[in-house]
Amino acid sequence: MRKIVLALCLVQAAAAASPAVTLRVDAASTFAENEASWGYFGYDEANYTYAPNGRKLIRELVELSRDPVHIRTHFLLASGDGTGGLKWGSTNAYSEDSAGQPVYNWTVVDRILGTWVDAGAIPFVEIGFMPRALSTHPEPYAVNWIPGAKNADYFGGWTYPPKSYQKWSELIEAWVRHAVSKYGEEEVRKWDWEVWNEPDIAYWHGTPEEYDRLYDYTSAAVKRALPGARVGGPASTGPGSAKAAEFLRQFLNHCASGRNEATGGEGAPLDFISYHAKGRPQVTGEHVRMGLAQEMRDVERGFETVKSFPKFAKLPIVLSEADPEGCAACSARVYPQNAYRNGTLYAAYEVTAWKTITELARREQVNLQGMLTWAFEFENQPYFAGFRTLATNGIDKPVLNFFRMAGLLTGRLARVESSGAVPLQKIVASGADSPMVDALAVRSENRLAILVWHYGDDEAAKPDAEVSLQIAGLPANRKRVRVLHFRIDQQHSNAYTAWKRMGAPQNPNAEEYRELERAGQLQLLNSPAWAGVSAGAAELHFSLPYEALSLIEFGWD
Repeated sequence: MRKIVLALCLVQAAAAASPAVTLRVDAASTFAENEASWGYFGYDEANYTYAPNGRKLIRELVELSRDPVHIRTHFLLASGDGTGGLKWGSTNAYSEDSAGQPVYNWTVVDRILGTWVDAGAIPFVEIGFMPRALSTHPEPYAVNWIPGAKNADYFGGWTYPPKSYQKWSELIEAWVRHAVSKYGEEEVRKWDWEVWNEPDIAYWHGTPEEYDRLYDYTSAAVKRALPGARVGGPASTGPGSAKAAEFLRQFLNHCASGRNEATGGEGAPLDFISYHAKGRPQVTGEHVRMGLAQEMRDVERGFETVKSFPKFAKLPIVLSEADPEGCAACSARVYPQNAYRNGTLYAAYEVTAWKTITELARREQVNLQGMLTWAFEFENQPYFAGFRTLATNGIDKPVLNFFRMAGLLTGRLARVESSGAVPLQKIVASGADSPMVDALAVRSENRLAILVWHYGDDEAAKPDAEVSLQIAGLPANRKRVRVLHFRIDQQHSNAYTAWKRMGAPQNPNAEEYRELERAGQLQLLNSPAWAGVSAGAAELHFSLPYEALSLIEFGWD
């Protein structure tokens, strides 16, 4: 009897250790086009754009998908010599001669925007920050930003209103006219022009009303230079904060019916609405716990605010920064809550956030255009230093392979049911406080792609999930379909674990570097295979580790 009880306990323990999850996909039931809303990226350090590793990463971003990617950066109008640094960039686009007359210099701006355009990306142009010669408080202007330091003087002269709104307006008009002349009207009409960044906090040392005035003069200048150009804002911080929500609301009120300071008319042109959404990870015990719910509340409350303005309810919305937390240049070596950034937890978080945000947009019936990942690469920093980046010294991190997976999801969304999913509103309310297994399925003419992930807010190790993937709605005349199974986990598509196995070299030799480059690419879990189909149905079983992602592609000719 003891042996039977012991055996039963062992079976129960094994079941608890390996949760069973059933995924049901109906390939014949599609309901919406899968838009590439994930295809937006950005970063503070504008001058890293044209560094060798910056150019390499931009090419990789463009190659992610058949759809174009959009890129945003800070500091496109800041004064300086073009030397990059953490949370800093400059172009010296504007200065004044001894008589106080404007001097425009587009050399560095063109190096940045031209790098994007030449690679095939679409600029999401952030109009900022204030040139020294135009700032009402020009000194101190620029300071070095040091992770972990107080950086009390960081928000310098580049964050202040212009001393002349007329000169500012002329600068913006000259910039847009130059862009049209250099890149062509057809190209520039694809761009979005966003006015400033986070004007509800220290990035703007003016009142909300002064920001509205800046927006009036800026949008009028863009439209004068290129009628029909898309201009928007306010790129404010997460509306989960009451103060940020009020700033967004007052801005929309101004655009709807306020007095336009540039034209004297009513309201201001608004072609898209942007705001930011950020999570809030914390260290709990000896591990990191992500703050997914915080980011989702920002998204939800912003959607609700936009919907409350009937005039703007259907305008495109761009979450022009949407991230697990708020400081890309805050290294995990100094801020341990950011330790998620090098490994698979970042990738698993991103796919969970992407699906949740798109579901919120469908529920609220708003026009979500994009969600922008504020992560790029940093020059002259140690390998895997814990910054929020997509690559480190030219080596791709696991999170970039999530975007490679997303780029393969082309077609229409198909119905998915998961026994391991967490309901939408529970994620918004409390995040993924226990492990979840969820999926997205996308159907095209001769292909079904299913992205499956295993995520929880708590990074502490959890057992693998045993997944039963049950598919219906495949072509009834097919007896077999070919299967490709891509994976991100500790052994696949993961340069970070490969680097650690090497002994974490800070000066890898040429052979080691090539090995890390290979490890950073999206990899197959196993060889391509063929699966049997019966009456349009197929089934696949696999283990999915915690914080892992699988992309399973079924294809037929």
